[in-house]
Amino acid sequence: MESRKCSVHKKILEYYCTEDDTCICVSCCMIGGHKGHEMESLDEASEKKKETLRNFLQKLLTKREEMEERVQSLQEHRRKVEEEAAGDTERFTALFIDLRRRLEDLEKRVLREISGRAERVSIFIRDLEIKKEELSRKMRDIEELCNMTDPLTVLQESDTGDLCDTEDGDNEDRERHEELLHDGGGLDVAGISHTLHTLSDIITEG
Repeated sequence: MESRKCSVHKKILEYYCTEDDTCICVSCCMIGGHKGHEMESLDEASEKKKETLRNFLQKLLTKREEMEERVQSLQEHRRKVEEEAAGDTERFTALFIDLRRRLEDLEKRVLREISGRAERVSIFIRDLEIKKEELSRKMRDIEELCNMTDPLTVLQESDTGDLCDTEDGDNEDRERHEELLHDGGGLDVAGISHTLHTLSDIITEG
């Protein structure tokens, strides 16, 4: 009960001061430090806060749906990259059997880049999954607040600012997502393949 009483006047908290964002008693309104301030009933202030939280919850829901779509598109892209990598690895391995002594360094670079493309996508998917879990946690916390029947508990919750933060890393994630979808790799695989075939023909003819 002490949490429901004014620490100054020891009276029941009945109002909410919108200027100072705090719950106050009738004495605070009439003679205390909040005299002349804009006041609301606890129920009215609680409903306003819940409405704000519901709006943020909708934003989080939309954001999570977008993130799920990104994960799905990246998973499809990863499968394509892995299929391409398998084919590239097979073709390049056949060439390096004849050229290994002179082209060993190049072989390692090519194979590393082929496998690295899929790995980069996998790492980003893992990062997005972690962020998606964090969004789900925030949504559960907000839903708990919105389902509370005690307006005082809702209003005195201190960490709703963190719950309602939806912008953390959005632009960076979108840019990284687009970059991975259009990642052509650091090496010109087709050009190197053509060069190796040419070298192989030269060696065979020699």
